[in-house]
Amino acid sequence: VQLQASGGGLVQAGDSLRLSCAASGRTFSRYAMGWFRQAPGKEREFVAAISRSGSSTYYADSVKGRFTISRDNSKNTAYLQMNSLKPEDTAVYYCATSEKAFGSWSRYDYDYWGQGTQVTVSS
Repeated sequence: VQLQASGGGLVQAGDSLRLSCAASGRTFSRYAMGWFRQAPGKEREFVAAISRSGSSTYYADSVKGRFTISRDNSKNTAYLQMNSLKPEDTAVYYCATSEKAFGSWSRYDYDYWGQGTQVTVSS
């Protein structure tokens, strides 16, 4: 599986962005999807995950209520809608696939990763 993340950019605090993660191949629906982020000098951290069917989602506490993960299996694409962005959301955002039905909090449960897309939120 190859993943292509896009949609990042430079925005002001309070703005919104929608990230996309396009997957190659015909097996997209076999995988749960996750979004992670990594700020300079910090470890990669979990942001959100969605189950294979899209019926189940969960989030890191830091983004709960502001971010929404979704997927469209007919388009082999996952999304991360980010609202009310804060400067502390600044990071490179990565999408990844997991063979676990509902994804995972742990980055070690993800097998394929996209190249990342930069999100910068100015105050």
